[in-house]
Amino acid sequence: MSKVCMVCGRSALSSATRSHSNVQHKRKQNVNLQSKKLGGLKLKVCTKCLKTFNKAE
Repeated sequence: MSKVCMVCGRSALSSATRSHSNVQHKRKQNVNLQSKKLGGLKLKVCTKCLKTFNKAE
């Protein structure tokens, strides 16, 4: 399954790691996804959306 939030559509970002000599290497920053049952459906939701859902309840 892909690493995309099923509610808001957030996905991975690209960033850079820097070594001690300041050499740049590309890497991915993945979204913090949690599996959650909402309305009988099992969804992969980012933690930002989870906080919003918990506020609404």
